[in-house]
Amino acid sequence: MKRILIIGGYGNFGSFISRRLAAESNIRVIIAGRSLEKAQALAGEVGGEAARLDISSGFADALTSIKPDIVIHTSGPFQAQGYDVAQACIAAGAHYIDLADGREFVEGISALDAEAKKRATLVISGASSVPCLTSALVDYYKGEFETLESLDYGITTAQKTARGLATTAAILSYTGKALPTLIDGKMRDIYGWQGLRVRKYPELGWRLLGNCDVPDLALFPKRYPELKTVRFYAGLEIPFIHITLWALSWLVRVGVVKSLVKAAPLMLKASYLFDCLGTSNSGFHMELSGKDKSDCDKVVTFELTARSGDGPYIPCMPAILLAKKLAADDVSETGAYPCMGFITKDEYLGALSDMDIEWQEK
Repeated sequence: MKRILIIGGYGNFGSFISRRLAAESNIRVIIAGRSLEKAQALAGEVGGEAARLDISSGFADALTSIKPDIVIHTSGPFQAQGYDVAQACIAAGAHYIDLADGREFVEGISALDAEAKKRATLVISGASSVPCLTSALVDYYKGEFETLESLDYGITTAQKTARGLATTAAILSYTGKALPTLIDGKMRDIYGWQGLRVRKYPELGWRLLGNCDVPDLALFPKRYPELKTVRFYAGLEIPFIHITLWALSWLVRVGVVKSLVKAAPLMLKASYLFDCLGTSNSGFHMELSGKDKSDCDKVVTFELTARSGDGPYIPCMPAILLAKKLAADDVSETGAYPCMGFITKDEYLGALSDMDIEWQEK
């Protein structure tokens, strides 16, 4: 029986992970967060344990008391965090997994590699859609190319899905800020939530998209050195909300305000006023372009549609799959890595098979 501590285990992402892992016969989940009452409520529902835990105070002592084998960190935004939680896990001899989507945070996790290897622990950052699912797709399809030159991909979210303050703050942290991105073989600055464009998604119709900061923008040029362009976009379902955020991004870009992060609570609250205009359906696309074995132009397109509000659970799957592998002693690697190469495309999509999610490739 492996003990898995889930930080933020009753939150939007954490509760889904807690429920999935609690169903495993060889796993005992410990649901933790600042509210012991909320942790106890979910723990009672799934048959786990509960703990009051604050990562900013006494976390190392809490690990000594709880004695987890694996720790899953879901409490963002990670853009404003250091590696104190991961280092405490290493010191305690516990494997560590987080759902970080912060570019610098995920890229920099390798700084803990030597320390993690010394303690025979595995530290994985970015166990989320990006870079886990996106790299799994590239790894799967790149064999169809002689030269893979360009990636163009993005996520369009559903209005009527669970959303939290941490996710909102993470988006606002880079809105209007310069994002170094590989374009035509050179690193160039683009700006968060600008680069306005539209794309038609299966079943969803036309959706607006804008520049989004993700770990891939830093990781993929190194992992796939033949790439000349990497462009990632994100979009909101309601055009008015998307355009409003685009307009606000200019305030940051021209220096009127330094950051929009402080507006996160207000903007999150205001977003719920538009739920009646939206749906529970979200989408993802990835276009891979390059040359085939005959030196002819080749494009592969992967598209995914998530209905019934299931889209936000897609980022949870890497943490679930990795935790199950570690609990079954199916992972021998130690060290600290971004979440690439640990889960295959088929493993990832197979984990989504019981959800209202479909995908196609062409």
